[in-house]
Amino acid sequence: MPASAADSALYRRLFSDDETAALFTDSAEIRAMLLVEGALARVQGEIGLIPAEAAAFIDRSSREVQIDPSALALETATNGVPVPALVTAFRKAMEAPDQAQYLHWGATSQDIMDTALALRLRRVTALWEARLVALLQALGRLAADHAELPMAARTYGQAATPTSFGAVVAGWGQPLLRHRARLAELAPGLATVSLGGAAGTLAAMGPEGPAVRAALAKALDLADPGQSWHSERDRIAGFAAWMAGLCGSLGKIGEDLILMAQSGIGEVAIAGAGGSSTMPQKQNPVGPSVLVALAHQTAGLSAMMQGAMLHRQQRDGAAWFTEWLTLPQLCISTGRALALALDLAGRIAPVPQAMAHGLKDGYGLIHAEALSFALARHLPRPEAQARIKALCSEAAATQTPLPVLFARDFPDLDANGTASLGTAPADARAFAALALAISAGA
Repeated sequence: MPASAADSALYRRLFSDDETAALFTDSAEIRAMLLVEGALARVQGEIGLIPAEAAAFIDRSSREVQIDPSALALETATNGVPVPALVTAFRKAMEAPDQAQYLHWGATSQDIMDTALALRLRRVTALWEARLVALLQALGRLAADHAELPMAARTYGQAATPTSFGAVVAGWGQPLLRHRARLAELAPGLATVSLGGAAGTLAAMGPEGPAVRAALAKALDLADPGQSWHSERDRIAGFAAWMAGLCGSLGKIGEDLILMAQSGIGEVAIAGAGGSSTMPQKQNPVGPSVLVALAHQTAGLSAMMQGAMLHRQQRDGAAWFTEWLTLPQLCISTGRALALALDLAGRIAPVPQAMAHGLKDGYGLIHAEALSFALARHLPRPEAQARIKALCSEAAATQTPLPVLFARDFPDLDANGTASLGTAPADARAFAALALAISAGA
């Protein structure tokens, strides 16, 4: 197995996301860095920092030149960054040394790489925003359609009280509404230009430095932070934490689906579930299991990204390298989790008969709370709870449904409230209204 599923012809469809992964290839990174170099030259020419003719030549060449990533590998291994090799290859490809000398004027490698990353993360967040909207709308429809479909709620793996499948779906979707809101706050900060020069002071550009940074930000449609952020990694670390949180919420959906689809419960059916090499009857919940695995993986990767915030002094290679080793995989796994959750939302269906069985299973003990409160209207609550607890023991011992025993001992009391779903239908409809009302970018 390759070190990364994104690079595996065998496992890519299981664990990777092609649309996200495409933004973290060598060619995507080089193309983004060339775009930054060209835009930098263009704005420097407009400001007069470098000759206008050279600026125009570099800008045009940045969109035309083709550079083989493998040709940069040896020098990258020596320098620790690909930009020196990229600049050398770019200058050679231009075949115009008089103009090429102004390439990369006053910038440092981290400026080019971080700005190129900002351009790609902007596309990543836009892609995920659209997926989040589609997922929320799919879950909204599911919650609305089954707002009053009763099923057993379980706590500690045990039947607790009745709820509805729509309310369960709403519980999956509500965190995603909050994750989407947090993404809207995070995304603009990720789309931030980096231009600080060797030590973050723009000394090589002189007094025009801040104007160049502002112009570069405008040219690339990025934010101007007003200063260097080489060692300020809070935006990236915050994004990593957001990804882990999102995948945790998606993993929760996976955990619930695994339990609801297991043999003996079967409260949901998952179309297109996985098969076994030897057991013909198996319908393995592969998709939900991948969601759970990705949640565990992204939690660990996010922890590495939090540690990578510790950039020593003005710039730090070790911490920055940790980002390179971690962030692409974190993004690709998050993209896969989102795409898979969206796919699953269209393939899961409740099984009402199994849900009804879950409500009856255990001799109606799921109604114990409702019956205890019904009795507490006529007896002191401690006594009411003790009487119902005794009836629960009798139900288990005699295999007699609890509501039958209750009616025997308290024939004058109305136990119709045992079927109450509480706020479950309203909770499902409230989420559905929010989810179905949103649209991409709104």
